[in-house]
Amino acid sequence: MFGLDQLLGQEQGNQALQEISNNVGAEPSQVNNAIQMALPAILGGLARNASTPEGAESLNNALDQHDGGVLDNLGGLGSLIFGAREQQPAPPPPQYDSGGILGHIFGNSQGNVAQKVSEQTGLGTGQVAQILMLLAPIVMGYLGRQKQSQGLDAGGLGGVLGGLLGGGQQQGSGNSMMDMVSGMLDSDRDGSAMDDIASMAFNRMMGRK
Repeated sequence: MFGLDQLLGQEQGNQALQEISNNVGAEPSQVNNAIQMALPAILGGLARNASTPEGAESLNNALDQHDGGVLDNLGGLGSLIFGAREQQPAPPPPQYDSGGILGHIFGNSQGNVAQKVSEQTGLGTGQVAQILMLLAPIVMGYLGRQKQSQGLDAGGLGGVLGGLLGGGQQQGSGNSMMDMVSGMLDSDRDGSAMDDIASMAFNRMMGRK
């Protein structure tokens, strides 16, 4: 499976895993299992959106607001995303707007992704929602940094996403990773409260199911 250590390297991957585990309130091993499902889903959603010229250009433009700085403060990521929201300040800057990022990536599939990961890992859907909200800016920060360092255009970003997803297959997951991603993204639910990842995450933070 494809995890944060494959995306960020061992040191940053472990730091991000610990930060996510602390925010979710679960054992790192269990959280890592969820990340290994959720991360390919995020990458797969981005790759699907970037499969058209219009979608690729939209992602390319969005990454102009993601310089990768989020990767330099992984230990404080939870506070940046969740802490400010609790105090109801002005909208977060784009690089930390997890709800907006996930909405663009998943659309109506948001709730289905959270439910599938929850069913497979034993974590609550609210906990999975928090994981997704923490992963979203990490992925966008990573892609933004790749765009800057490699001088990528819209077409190049599609190649990076394809390489990441293909790399996960080469590490022994075969076609199962893409099958899993397709299942989560293609099985849209009807319009229910589960379609809002942000609501699920913050309900969980406030002690509501």
